[in-house]
Amino acid sequence: MQQQRRPRRRLAAVLALALVLSLQSGASALEEEPAVSAAAFGLSQTPEEVIPLGCAVGIKLFSQGVLVVGLSPIETSSRSVSPGRTAGLKTGDVITHINGQEVNTIEQVQALLKKLGGQKLTLRVLRGEKTLQLAASPVQSVQGAYQLGVWLRDSMAGIGTLTFYDPDTGVFAALGHGINDVDTAMLMPLHAGSIMPASVVDVKKGANGSPGELHGSFDLTRDLGSLYANTQLGIYGVLEDDMDGVLGPTPVADLSEITLGEATILSNIQGEQVEEYTVKITHIYPNVPGETLNLMVEVTDPRLLETTGGIVQGMSGSPILQNGRLVGAVTHVLVNDPTRGYGILAESMLEQAVWQQAQVS
Repeated sequence: MQQQRRPRRRLAAVLALALVLSLQSGASALEEEPAVSAAAFGLSQTPEEVIPLGCAVGIKLFSQGVLVVGLSPIETSSRSVSPGRTAGLKTGDVITHINGQEVNTIEQVQALLKKLGGQKLTLRVLRGEKTLQLAASPVQSVQGAYQLGVWLRDSMAGIGTLTFYDPDTGVFAALGHGINDVDTAMLMPLHAGSIMPASVVDVKKGANGSPGELHGSFDLTRDLGSLYANTQLGIYGVLEDDMDGVLGPTPVADLSEITLGEATILSNIQGEQVEEYTVKITHIYPNVPGETLNLMVEVTDPRLLETTGGIVQGMSGSPILQNGRLVGAVTHVLVNDPTRGYGILAESMLEQAVWQQAQVS
């Protein structure tokens, strides 16, 4: 096995294949679901085999707390003020409680502001690893509503790719990277979420300097499974029922079993059809904990090159297979060369699934 030095991260050159996400202004757009504990599903040790998938799914995620994505002044009858900024709130903060009451939706925040009027509020806020207590005084806008002057986000929805699931427990992994807020780049704290059947209806072909993307549709009313973790190494949850894969139970490769050369990926670029496409693994990087850039792959399949131009947004999570083993999942594309991209090790995703289960046990 040949290992290369890890590439330097260049934001202009590497694009995470994040979901093609449509942002929701509030939880009213998505029916909130109860939080799910992985402990209920008995994933206590790393499985030896999993089912590779590669199918597109709709993903909806509800945040734990409400994320501050912007601050703006409020016009009152006498002046312009910014209560949120004055209180010390910053973009990227997560408000979890107001006057001791838990808040996870924009509607809950609005209801409390309406109920409490101009009373001074105590906000419990997560800022990175720190928990803060801030005092804020809402003001009445010229429209008559009491406001803090903050832009909030509480949910996201979009399309991504399932990587694998464990047939014994139903635990699944997808994306190979986390779901981040598009305005703040913060990892969205997960309160609840689910995956739904999806169909790819169109492809924007990638070109040098212009990443492509999959466009799809999904049904918000039918769930395939529930999420229990959103991490830098992917999203994790449990399926409600078994899923049929192109392949049967497949062993997961460790780093020493991966070689440079021919491999394949499973991907869903039209309708609901999953197909296998040829790629080459051109670089193998040392396995650093928390890293998602473990492999570099180059698309060689003429069918995929003709349809997508290579790797496009929405393909994150596509399983990478070599010599009868699951070796990884596609995570990033090179902006200036869409035929090439990066992948995370499958063993890292599997270990993350087990570790996340231990955290919620």
